[in-house]
Amino acid sequence: MNTGREAALETLTACRRLDAWSDNNLKTACRGLDRREAALAARLTYGVLQNRALLDFYLDALCSQRFETLEPFIRDVLRLGAYQILYMDRVPDSAAVDESVELAKRKNRRRAAGMINAVLRRLSREKGRLPEIPEENPAEFLALRYSHPKWLVERLLPLLGREEAEAYLRLDNGSVPTVIQRNPLRCEAAELAESLTASGAVLTPHPWMPDCWQLSGGGSIETMPAFRKGWFQVQDAAARAAVLAMGLEPGRRVLDVCAAPGGKSFAAAMIMENQGEIISCDIHRHKMSLIERGAERLGLCCIHPEPADGRQCREEWLEGFDAVLCDVPCSGLGIIRKKPDIRYKDPAQLAGLPKVQSAILDNAGRYVKSGGVLLYTTCTILPEENQDVTEAFLIRHPEFKQESVSLPGFREENDGNLTLWPQRHETDGFYICKMRKS
Repeated sequence: MNTGREAALETLTACRRLDAWSDNNLKTACRGLDRREAALAARLTYGVLQNRALLDFYLDALCSQRFETLEPFIRDVLRLGAYQILYMDRVPDSAAVDESVELAKRKNRRRAAGMINAVLRRLSREKGRLPEIPEENPAEFLALRYSHPKWLVERLLPLLGREEAEAYLRLDNGSVPTVIQRNPLRCEAAELAESLTASGAVLTPHPWMPDCWQLSGGGSIETMPAFRKGWFQVQDAAARAAVLAMGLEPGRRVLDVCAAPGGKSFAAAMIMENQGEIISCDIHRHKMSLIERGAERLGLCCIHPEPADGRQCREEWLEGFDAVLCDVPCSGLGIIRKKPDIRYKDPAQLAGLPKVQSAILDNAGRYVKSGGVLLYTTCTILPEENQDVTEAFLIRHPEFKQESVSLPGFREENDGNLTLWPQRHETDGFYICKMRKS
């Protein structure tokens, strides 16, 4: 790889062929690139994934044959070129066309170079009069306009209504702010702000979550002195809200059932002033090192990583914890703006998730002391993975009762059953259910 465009193409190819995740493959593809080319690769990769259906719609109108019948590699090259022409004002159209043609040539697709050149030049000439998207069917219109699966749009419309559903979809395709949380054990707010500003970053306080900022600029977070000293961690306000909902105090014993990479365990340890015990579990043994390294950087010694399957009972843990957090595996539909390729996953694969989620929740409930808290969370927004799971659990386990969630700066009333939305709360899409054992 020697250009950002090649890295983006390599990433899109891996996503298509291997059903891989774009973020991990992008890191691999960008090795050896300078900062500018790596940024271009990220912009192109995520831009194409966020707008793929719409790009295909326009390209299909310009090709002499059905766009979907073209070789997948050629489709990816055309998408990359079209994205630059339609969305990147700082890239001259001529450069977008020429670089796309060169991409094809460097990948031994010289026969396709002429067609790529013709289609993209036509797009450049006609981009001010592109075909209109049919609006007869609202779900089909929104799905195409914002490149989301139709089945998801059909689920969102009755939940949110047309206007708010469109706002949600629009945010999914926008830039995602980096959100950080201060480590109160290591620094004061003024110290953190001063250090990050000196690194060239700009801080914007979150509208309602204390000790939470949106961070922009400053380059790589990992190289910032404040990060290396453990003064903050990257964590969305929704994740911090979930931890605050447990009402933890110093000295408590907490179990984080699906903890890796450890962000919520770290937040809990900070709230508990590093006093007490947090057992941070994950089914994947290799992820224990992620938790260990994060806790060490943040100076948190009360966290004890342990490999465990959340569905299998550990007799020694029965009724042994003041609070148990179940941040269960889910579809991730609330974080599409961070992982745009989620929208292309087979919905049939998601159908079995509630069974897994219920099994973890049933088992985790056994670890809660009398009077303790069981917290169920997901980063999705559909009832079948959220309310449907917790309501069924409460029927099976009448010893648990929902309890209202109290959060600093949060004014919405709730009964312990709370869904956070990007367009409403400036957080990830996130679900929180707080239950107390009687």
